[in-house]
Amino acid sequence: MTQPCGYWAFISKMHPQRPKSHPLTTIEGHLEKITYYNAESLYTIAKLKTEKNRIPVTIVGYLPQPNPGETLRISGIWETHPRYGQQFRLVSYEVILPATVAEIKAYLEAGFIKGVGPKTVSRIVEHFKSKALEIIEKKPEKLAEVKGIGKDTATRIHKAWKEHHAARALMQFLQENGVKAAWSSKIIKTYGVDALEVLRNDPYRLANDIPRIGFFIADTIARRTGAILNDSERAKACVMHLLQNFAEAGNIFIYEDQAIYRCEHLFQLAWEDTRQAIQSLVESKELIIEAVGDDPNNRGIFLKPLYQAEVGIAHRLKALLSNPVRDPELDPDQLASEVLKKLAIKLSSEQIGVLQGIFSHRLAIITGGPGTGKTTLIRAIAAVVEALGKKVLLTAPTGRAARRLSQITGGKTATIHRLLRYNPIGKSFERNQNNPLGGDTVIVDEASMVDTPLMYHLLNAIWVGASLILVGDVFQLPSVGPGNMLADLIGSKIIKTYELKEIFRQTHESPIVINAHKVRRGEFPDIKKSAVGDELSEFYFIEQNHPDTVVNIIVELCTRKIPQYFAIDPVDDIQVLSPMHKGTVGTYNLNQVLQETLNPNPDMIRVMENRFKLGDKVMHLKNNYQKEVFNGDIGRISEIDRKNGTLSVNYDDRIVSYDFSETDEIALAYAISVHKSQGSEYPAVIIPLMTQHYALLYRNLLYTAITRGKKLVILIGMHKALAMALKNDMPGQRLSSLASRLMMS
Repeated sequence: MTQPCGYWAFISKMHPQRPKSHPLTTIEGHLEKITYYNAESLYTIAKLKTEKNRIPVTIVGYLPQPNPGETLRISGIWETHPRYGQQFRLVSYEVILPATVAEIKAYLEAGFIKGVGPKTVSRIVEHFKSKALEIIEKKPEKLAEVKGIGKDTATRIHKAWKEHHAARALMQFLQENGVKAAWSSKIIKTYGVDALEVLRNDPYRLANDIPRIGFFIADTIARRTGAILNDSERAKACVMHLLQNFAEAGNIFIYEDQAIYRCEHLFQLAWEDTRQAIQSLVESKELIIEAVGDDPNNRGIFLKPLYQAEVGIAHRLKALLSNPVRDPELDPDQLASEVLKKLAIKLSSEQIGVLQGIFSHRLAIITGGPGTGKTTLIRAIAAVVEALGKKVLLTAPTGRAARRLSQITGGKTATIHRLLRYNPIGKSFERNQNNPLGGDTVIVDEASMVDTPLMYHLLNAIWVGASLILVGDVFQLPSVGPGNMLADLIGSKIIKTYELKEIFRQTHESPIVINAHKVRRGEFPDIKKSAVGDELSEFYFIEQNHPDTVVNIIVELCTRKIPQYFAIDPVDDIQVLSPMHKGTVGTYNLNQVLQETLNPNPDMIRVMENRFKLGDKVMHLKNNYQKEVFNGDIGRISEIDRKNGTLSVNYDDRIVSYDFSETDEIALAYAISVHKSQGSEYPAVIIPLMTQHYALLYRNLLYTAITRGKKLVILIGMHKALAMALKNDMPGQRLSSLASRLMMS
């Protein structure tokens, strides 16, 4: 049966076909010097002395526990570094163990067996001669025959040998089975010296122990080694992997019949095998099955944590709503006067009506498009709460959104994680039902970005006498994490919702705001079909049908046109937002091209299969509370320290250091996905739109991208792609049962 391309696309990344223009070359020699070695990632830069080359060859790649003097046979590719010249990139290798007594003695004296000095090594070699290494590896008990070596020392020598060669044996096993050697460090970190034994005997343990990549590694190895494809452990791993993938796509559950169908077509699992696997996982309490919707035959399968979060949210919201509001009624004129006095802002009648209504509800939602006054209302609500002598807490789901909220309101803000005092070691929140937040009113900005698990923890930490106000644009993209929180809460109709429609300030004249609202309604924006020219505007559409030409125009806009006409920084102030990562106009390719043109600095490192230059614009990809840097934060690489294996990134004048093994936490950010741009604003945004993006061409994605621009928005690409995005107002429906739970009595 033919596999869908999505599955094999990931598999092919793990053992990609090498281009014919880069054939593998094999060289052999001994390690003369270790220039750099990272014990976490196993990334190595070393000098290899070969018989053919008078000058040692620089080798780079993943090499566990390299020791000077070792003989290696390496397969790889010759390449030229712009600063360091010719080097040999390692793809696979094998250690050539010494054969003569003298070579064995020198090898054992290299020091990898801690606590065993030259004298002990000499006695071992004298006793066993050329069989010394074989004895250490296969018959360690015989070492006790050597004078001065007891049972404990023999065990320690064997253990040291095993540890020294475990990573190498694992890497060789992965290479033989078509898995990239770069994954070996994660596997070794997870299982230690038993890693190879785990892969051989129970590969599907990886599916649970190593998120995302574990299943593919396990399945690749199982197929290569001839494991039985319908094995029960594989079936359970397939089901769990499917559920985790659905959660990553934003879903809370999957329909049971859908899961069975997908397991059959994606993984060739028999219907009954999938059924048994699901039942087994339900019995072990890893999954929950429950009827969803009105039809009792529509059964949904939930990962247990997501089920608990969704049920917990429903119970907590109903508990908060059952607690009556005891605030005094506030006169509209008094509200307007108080806000004018404190903030020097004159509210509209619509805003005054919303403000008055907010204080008569325990829970409330404020939604609306750009320029409709959401932030003004946040400031007004906070001012009134404080005037009543009560405490207000301002929060947002991301660091960028929290900082922007602080800048606009002038108040103290925090991310939701920081507000709840997230403990990264215990992966728990210190603020909870037993230790609730002290605020009387909690205001959450950018609420459309809050996913189900985070909302669950936030609601748990709000005491029953507090008020919660969620502010966000329901037409923007939903959260990156699972759930469709803001839309579900509005759709349930149990929480008072205020939709702001009137456009304020001078924004009613802004082409960006006008066109954002047009897109929101599915109408074609008013566009100038020209490049940036003498007649400047805030909004342009450059029609171009060829992807390569689109890339060239984007480069021209970033390097010359926009900086020239709008006097803004080409790196810090211009942000390219692409619907997709792959393809000619996807973020991956655009980042490579823009890095080359916007940052000619030759000081570059290649580590963890990424290329970073001094001065590069980069984005942090996941919350790191030890470093106090968060998902979506953008900065510039300020230092590359090869000696210590670190690079530093400047985030708004705050320097954060990364070990080379941690560089998978950052990525180039000249071009980013629209999802990653949520909660941020940029002076200028460029949005490529091509029909090759069809899978993600939704109206809310285009709307979200446009609303990121403050001074300039440029759409570039195909008129047909723009029309597709405007027409498609039905993005892939996220599977969630929160709204129906809330509507149940």
